[in-house]
Amino acid sequence: MKKHTWHVFVFGILVFFLPACNNSQPAESDFWDNPVEIDFDAIKERGFIRVVVDNSSTSYYVYRGRTMGYEFELLRNLSSRLGLGLHLVISNGLEESFRFLNEGKADLIAINFELSEEREKYAAFTQPINEISTILVQRKREDLITSFEELREAEMHIKRGTIYKDKLSALSDSLALGMDIVENDESLESLIMKVVEGDIPHTVVDEDIALVNATYYDELDVSFAVSSPSQVAWAVRKNAPQLLEKVNEWIARIHKTGYQAVLYQKYFLNKKNSYFRSSSAFSSVSGGRISAFDELIKEGADMLGWDWRLLASLVYKESRFDTTAVSYAGAVGLLQLMPVTLRQFGVTNPNDPRESLRGGVNYLRYLDGFWLERIPDNNERIRFILASYNIGHGHVQDAWRLALKFGKDSRLWSSAAFYLERKSKPEVYRDPLVTSGYAKGHLAVQYVTDIMSLYESYKVLVSP
Repeated sequence: MKKHTWHVFVFGILVFFLPACNNSQPAESDFWDNPVEIDFDAIKERGFIRVVVDNSSTSYYVYRGRTMGYEFELLRNLSSRLGLGLHLVISNGLEESFRFLNEGKADLIAINFELSEEREKYAAFTQPINEISTILVQRKREDLITSFEELREAEMHIKRGTIYKDKLSALSDSLALGMDIVENDESLESLIMKVVEGDIPHTVVDEDIALVNATYYDELDVSFAVSSPSQVAWAVRKNAPQLLEKVNEWIARIHKTGYQAVLYQKYFLNKKNSYFRSSSAFSSVSGGRISAFDELIKEGADMLGWDWRLLASLVYKESRFDTTAVSYAGAVGLLQLMPVTLRQFGVTNPNDPRESLRGGVNYLRYLDGFWLERIPDNNERIRFILASYNIGHGHVQDAWRLALKFGKDSRLWSSAAFYLERKSKPEVYRDPLVTSGYAKGHLAVQYVTDIMSLYESYKVLVSP
């Protein structure tokens, strides 16, 4: 890379205090003065960590039914190391992110913030998790821009409300470049596509987004940085030193083991993977679909009175949307029905997606009727239905009876789940109220957790 003049140093000073993800600081407000007291011990007792992320082509999205993303995989590794579940919250802006943090609706902000003393009044920062630059995106051509001087009077299209306006304005003013900065109400990927198609000459994005797009658009050049690399970090509440220490230990670990480098290669440097994830119709980034069977799933969900994304979560868990899937026990089709269930609900060709879904939906309707009077709340009953679909309603009914026997609120899934998880223990499955005997009930409880977790992701990332 060419050596920059002293003007670049001046430009660096001008933009040093700006965050990498937004062009404004959080507004002063009451929520900032008295942040909630929630540190790692309280999070551990709760059982899961709440994290704010961006909904972007690199951070968190759905591809062919599977939740993916660079930050998502990092956070899944972090939560596993901490022995916690993971609940992700989508950011709609910097102030909202910090409000969530300090009101206790989030515990960690996994968005890249440039490190500075100015930022420390808003949160405590982790150790640097990465370095980023702001990159000029342009088409490859003979008059390729390779220096700041060549940006003189350049027309620069950027996404409205981002840091890029401040960065480019500072650069233009410091070097008297007279750039024409045009703000657009479009996504970064949309602006990049306009550069590819020649509709606009230039845009700027963060380095990671630039690299992803360069892997599948050969005509793009992303070699020129308009800002020097800056260390970036994540944020926790200032009164959460335990959590900060735990996250810092994890950051040191992923740097040492190379885990982060592997993920970086997967998401930003692998041309084939990036292309298919970002161009597939079955990606929340591009096509906005979950599977090839979305319309059939929506029909089935209407029959159940369910959100179609919940039924899609069940189908993904059962078969990964593979109509030919066969389990070790002989369950077949999209909804993995056993032969006896297929016959009971009139399915003659389980490999036909419409028949398979119809049979599965009819079985789910039967289970809904079974639990309707016992579990009047719809949200609670759905969990009983899912567990019954997985392990059989007899085993779940045993757990429900035990909850009733021991004075628990049997209308709550958590009460039944407690006993279902223990149904492999003799003192539980030999109880006189248990009629269905031994079961690996912990697997059914995890099954419900997995589906509901995937459903939460689908609700955030896929339109209803």
